This record gives sequence, structure tokens and C-alpha cells, in this order.
Amino acid sequence: MNTNTIDAEMLSKMFLAGAKNLENKKEWINELNVFPVPDGDTGTNMTMTIMSAASEVSLIETPTMENLAKAISSGSLRGARGNSGVILSQLLRGFTKRVKNEEVLDAFTIAEALQKGVETAYKAVMKPKEGTVLTVARETAQKAREIAEDCEDLETFLEDIFAHAEATLEKTPEMLPVLKEAGVVDSGGQGLVEVYRGAIDAFLGKELDLSFEKPAKAPSLTPISPQAEQDIKFGYCTEFIILLDKEMPETEEKSFKEFLNSIGDSIVLVADDEIVKVHVHTNHPGKAIEKALTYGALSRMKIDNMREEHQEKLIKDAQRLAEEQARQEPEKEVGFISVSAGEGIEKIFRELGVDYIIEGGQTMNPSTEDMLNAIEKVNAKAVYIFPNNKNIVLAANQARDLTEDKDIIVIPTKTIPQGISALINYVPEKTVEENTQAMMESMQNVKTAQITYAVRDTRVDEKEIHEGDIMGIGDGGILAVCKDIETAAKEAAFSMVDEDSEIISIYYGEEVSLEEAEALAEALEDCYPDCDVEVNYGGQPIYYYILSVE
Repeated sequence: MNTNTIDAEMLSKMFLAGAKNLENKKEWINELNVFPVPDGDTGTNMTMTIMSAASEVSLIETPTMENLAKAISSGSLRGARGNSGVILSQLLRGFTKRVKNEEVLDAFTIAEALQKGVETAYKAVMKPKEGTVLTVARETAQKAREIAEDCEDLETFLEDIFAHAEATLEKTPEMLPVLKEAGVVDSGGQGLVEVYRGAIDAFLGKELDLSFEKPAKAPSLTPISPQAEQDIKFGYCTEFIILLDKEMPETEEKSFKEFLNSIGDSIVLVADDEIVKVHVHTNHPGKAIEKALTYGALSRMKIDNMREEHQEKLIKDAQRLAEEQARQEPEKEVGFISVSAGEGIEKIFRELGVDYIIEGGQTMNPSTEDMLNAIEKVNAKAVYIFPNNKNIVLAANQARDLTEDKDIIVIPTKTIPQGISALINYVPEKTVEENTQAMMESMQNVKTAQITYAVRDTRVDEKEIHEGDIMGIGDGGILAVCKDIETAAKEAAFSMVDEDSEIISIYYGEEVSLEEAEALAEALEDCYPDCDVEVNYGGQPIYYYILSVE
């Protein structure tokens, strides 16, 4: 192969292949996260970000550089989740800005586009660190510039810059001590390398699966009646692929269809020499699966409760109608949006005057699109956003920058207690500027610890951690590693309380009882008699306790 340019059709294939390869590796990338918490999400965030763009690209029938650039930039910006996803979206945004007016791309143009992506991404990050995805992107762009003019063909050019990206990734533990201690490379950098790897495979003509699900259409407001729900004869939409042990004869295919007809309807059965794709609506998905297992192993199994989906749609329709009615009310001067996880914490934010709650947090970082939708639904001239997680701040900033008709103020709260403290310090009689300053100052006085469990063995902050250990994770790292929840909470509190501390707040999660939380509170009161200890129901998943000290 010897070619010196990439046209729009090839660029489309390369982008989709990069997205697909990232999706295939996302769980492995999640496991590279330094902290062994049960919510490592770099791979998931980067995948959901690029898939938002890939869904739009896959709908383009006749790709041009201009429509590709628009789809990639817009899709990734609005779908960006978490810091790693926002950085990836900015890399793509910068790249597409440079290529959108070109007919074809040569090595020199690609090098310039990679550099533009790096410049755009660095602007989005307040304090860039060496040894991260930004380092991998920067070094790749620099290598591209160095060799662009002398390259004989694009195959050599792309392989050389990819080799440099891999080599840079391998060096990230030497640049960031926390990576070296945990024995991993940077997860965001690994994600970017996987995008590069898939793109180059497509350029080299390797056989790839580039199929993507079409983006879901916006749900309508057509109500579903109770009668409609009752009319669902078969409640479970069941899909799977059979990896055949041996070829299925037509007679057996017919027999299998007849069996599926006997237990359901809406049957789709497509067979070839090696696989059979099955779709059936049934009240007994187990029977369909059990029968299918007689033909071979199963893959891509998916079972959806259609009656439950109808119920969810009814609830969402009611919520949307209520939101529409709220938008008809007079515009307020100030509104509030908060990210929250847990029934109790959501209630606390509501009581503090938050207009719109975005469900999310550490286990699922909301996207820029989620933020933009929330902004649209708050009928106010100025809107405060409280991300309440360090991995959501960049997405909130990106939503702010994309909003033109409202004044958006992001208070960069990194924990739930910081968000609560900031809201408590809001005074309606003060100006937006005065309140912003007061809230920023108040969040600086809040120390937070979160108590959860380790999902793998590792070493962090000079602490040996084993799978199943209970950890207390503070603002700056691991505060405690123990065998039981209460001890970890006590040790975490001990690391935060000092002579100036006045209040210890306990937010207990969905797996902790009120009695257990009160026992912890009593123990902390005994240890710190000069502090008031408050117990609040948080209902948060993953984290047994969220503790704050002020």
C-alpha cells in the first residue's frame, strides 16, 4: 500500500474504527484507574463521548470533510462525560477545526490538525499534569510535525506516530508517581492510543465491524394508557446470538422458529453457517435461552422488560409535562442545578432550593448534553451549576461555554458536602458576584472523605490495598485502609479533624442502616467532644459513608 492522502470516506472509516476499538477495550481501560474503587470509569466516559460522535458520523451517507467535522465536533462535545471524555472531545474539536475545509488530508495537514487538537485540549484543563492523556496527545502531535515533511507515504507516517504514542504511554508511570506506585499506565492515554490503533487498522484495510446503533429519537409526549400496558401480551424483549457448534439445517431452523412461536411473538431469526441472531417477545426468556444453548454458546444477550419500560415512559412523560409547565412561569433571577446521587442527598439539595437535579456522580458522570438540557429547563437569567465531583467540572464548564442565552456560573465543587456548603452560603439579597465569591470561599473550608471498598489489589499513597478492603478516600488521596466500615470511617475522620474543626457531618448510604450511622456518630462524639456531629440519610450507592468536616 502506498498512498499520500486520506479522503473524507477514508477519514470516516478511520474515525468509526477508532471509536469501535475504544468501545471494545473500555472495561480493560476502566481497570487501569489508579484508585481501586468500584466505579473506575475512564474507559466508559471516553467511550460514551466518542460514541455520541460516532452515532452521528454513521448516519452520514456521503461524507465530506465539512459534514464529518461538524458531526465529530458537535457529537463529541455534547456527549462528553468526565474529564477524560471532555479532553477527548477537545482533541477532536481542534482536529476537525483544521481539516473541515480540506478536500483530502496529507501528512502535513494531519500533523497540523493533531497539534490544533492538543492546543484546544490544553486550554480546557486548568492545571495540566505530565503523564496523562494530554502528554500522549502532545508527544504524538510533536512526532507528527517532525516527520511530516520527509515521510514517503502515509502508512509509514501513521505507523511511526502510533509507535511514538505507544512509547510515550509506556513512559507515563515515570512522569506521574501515582501511576508508577499502582503499576499502571495512564488510563486516558491508553484510551487515546486505542482510538489511534483502530483508526490505523482501518487505513491499512483490516476487516472491521463498523456497525453502530442509531441515536435514540427524542421521546414523544404521547401518553401510554393503562390499557395499552395490559395489551402487551409478551412482556420480555429477548435478543441473543448463537455461536453454532455446527451448521443449523433448514429443518432445525424451522423447528426452532416453531418453538419460539409457541412461547412468544415478534420473532426474527437470521441464520448463517456459524451464527444465528434471535429476537423474540416472550413471557419466558429462560425457555428461549435454554433451547438456544442446545445449538451452541450465546453472545450479546439482552432482555428488556417492556411493561417496565412503559411504566418508565409514563413517569418521564409526567416529568416532562411538569417541566414544561415550570418553564411557563415567570423567569427568575437565579436558578440552581446540582449533580446528585442518592435519594436522601437529592432531598437535601431540593430543600436548599435546587431547581434541577442531574442524577449522576462518581458511578455515572453526566454528559455536557445532560448539563445543557438541565440549563434549558431552569427558567432563570443566571444559573449556578454544582458538579459535586472533580470528574464532572470540565463537562459543566463546557456546557457553560456552549450556552449563550443565560449567565452560567460553575461553582467547581468536587464533593457533595462542598456543594451543600456552597448552597447554604447563598444569600438571595446579595449580587451574583458576591454570592459566587462567598460560595467559592465556603467550599474551601470543607474536608471530605468517602468510605467504599476496593475492587482489586494495588498500592496507592504507600498503602497496600487488597480486594475487599474498606478504604477512606479523602480530598488528596487514601486516608484509611481497613477491614471494616466503621474503623475506616473513624480513621478517615481522624485524618481530617483538627483544632479548628466545628462540625462533622455523616451522610450514610443505601447499604448502611440508621442504627449503624448513629453508632458511628456516637463514637465520633466521644472522640471529638468539641465538634457537633450530624447524621443525614444520603442513600448514595457505592459509598457506605460520605463524611465532611468543617
